[in-house]
Amino acid sequence: MKTFIYPRREEWDQLCKRPLADSSDLTGTVNAILQNVRNNGDFAVRDLEEKYDGAVLKNLKISQAEVIRAVKNIPEDLKNAINVSKANIEKFHSSQLADEKPVETMKGVMCWRKNVPIEKVGLYIPGGTSPLFSTVLMLAIPAKIADCREIVLCSPPNSKGNIDPTILYTAWLTGVTDIFKIGGAQAIAAMAYGTETVPKVNKIFGPGNQYVTLAKQMVLADGIAIDMPAGPSEVLIMADGKANASYVASDLLAQAEHGPDSQVILVTDDVEVIKNVQLECENQLNSLPRREIAANSLENSLLILMNSIDECMDFSNRYAPEHLIINVSDPKQLADRVINAGSVFIGNYSCESAGDYASGTNHTLPTNGFARSYSGVSVDSFVKKITFQEISTEGLKNLGPVIEQMAAAESLSGHRNAVSIRLKSLGNG
Repeated sequence: MKTFIYPRREEWDQLCKRPLADSSDLTGTVNAILQNVRNNGDFAVRDLEEKYDGAVLKNLKISQAEVIRAVKNIPEDLKNAINVSKANIEKFHSSQLADEKPVETMKGVMCWRKNVPIEKVGLYIPGGTSPLFSTVLMLAIPAKIADCREIVLCSPPNSKGNIDPTILYTAWLTGVTDIFKIGGAQAIAAMAYGTETVPKVNKIFGPGNQYVTLAKQMVLADGIAIDMPAGPSEVLIMADGKANASYVASDLLAQAEHGPDSQVILVTDDVEVIKNVQLECENQLNSLPRREIAANSLENSLLILMNSIDECMDFSNRYAPEHLIINVSDPKQLADRVINAGSVFIGNYSCESAGDYASGTNHTLPTNGFARSYSGVSVDSFVKKITFQEISTEGLKNLGPVIEQMAAAESLSGHRNAVSIRLKSLGNG
């Protein structure tokens, strides 16, 4: 863990840089995978699955029998926990549905917007050592609330050709339309371009490794929308002298165990907090099954001593963290000053794990500083907002001369004529 004492503001930008691995050498590989799937469909997908996941697949699509088997094999206590999480996520995301009333901008001119669901969406769910069934909840639930017609899910199989049963159960529970045993860049390609088996979708969601992240960026250039630019997970914790060091350390380690490229940062105005948190991290790390992963992540972590909590807040807004935990004596006052963050956790007991799993907010969030310009996933992510307008004869008489003047000033006579013809027919020419 790297410690910085009273860094000058001109040094902050350097501290805000993420430890991202160079993906330039992956570009050729990912592009070849995308083109292979685009040109050869299911055959390419099966070949790539055998190459990268070691799975020899006869069928790419999960059968109903496989889903039923997964549903039966999930322990009841885990089902109950998932159901509580599902209910909270549904409650929070359902509140995001808002009908916008028509607005009369001037007499006779009515304007309004309508939410229209994206017809086909694709969800990528990582598997491997940490099958993220919680991400199924975070993506499928708002998609269902938005009323998307097709929800396609891809997740990598193990060498036996099976997807983790918790992912299958959660997909079934949340109403996913089709589930496929496909991982990596080939999954993104299959959903982006379509194959004989996999439907082509309009927008792709979900986290993934470097291959998946790069593949999403590449298909974006082909006109397939994605949820947001993504990178390794991250957390920034602001803590003062009254913070519980064991709580702070546990939050840092919770994020660090995501992967060796995750970044965790502590900013404080109290040097004793740094010392105590370091000791707690060392003690707690040894009890984690994923301690090696977390330890590698901690090598990129930062412990920063600032002159004041105000400086801590300023640094956080500069860094724009995916997750921001405010663990100080007056957290709400600081929370009001947050400008850049994906999701904010206020107070001593608001651990980041709550947002990851079950409080109701979404855990699919902007990383790598994109919280300066992107929001996390919400129901809005799964809809298009189409604008409408209706102009009456009275409205055209009121607005028409304005349009004519502006069109003439831009030397667009056709635009002006479209109004003038109508006004003349109304006896106003």
